[in-house]
Amino acid sequence: MKNTIYSKYVKRIIDILLSLVVIVLFFWLYFIVAVLVRVKLGSPVIFRQPRPGKDEKVFNLYKFRTMTDARDKDGNLLPDEDRLPEFGKKLRATSLDELPEFFNILKGDMSFVGPRPLLVKYLPLYNEEQRHRHDVRPGLTGWAQVNGRNLLNWEDRFEKDVFYVNHISFLMDLKIVFMTVAVVFRHNDINSATDATMEAFTGTKPKE
Repeated sequence: MKNTIYSKYVKRIIDILLSLVVIVLFFWLYFIVAVLVRVKLGSPVIFRQPRPGKDEKVFNLYKFRTMTDARDKDGNLLPDEDRLPEFGKKLRATSLDELPEFFNILKGDMSFVGPRPLLVKYLPLYNEEQRHRHDVRPGLTGWAQVNGRNLLNWEDRFEKDVFYVNHISFLMDLKIVFMTVAVVFRHNDINSATDATMEAFTGTKPKE
């Protein structure tokens, strides 16, 4: 990781100021989305899930829920693609489901830009290089998200995460933010190539 004045101090100050601005200016949008989620998908409105952050410290990630609790006749949850209705797909396509993450940014769990926080169960599966993605705070968006997002395989995704960690700078963050806006407006790469959500990471095979 590049230890610069920006990465150690300025980046966090920007995160605090911008997250406050977004929460205050778009409080009305939070309210509208919350009401729609409650009506169309039920409660709880906010989806909470433990995710590893900087230095692998676990925190609760907040999102608006996008899936139902539909179950089969035996009471088991249906597969993700069967629980993701059209409304949920639209929330993901517009990234409105991620609005609550601005509170994670304000708290210091996350940053605007950084590797996306993944599942806790993946922690033992990273190799030494991939583990460096946790040297920085996870982000609302990142280098992998603007270069393929869920269409990338896990190895390519982690390679881009570590590239970001090693090249973090104000200009790179600014570039990622502008690229993110373009990706969201085009609604690109929301799902993986074969599933409604990203396939589970099962580890990277050592190179022979």
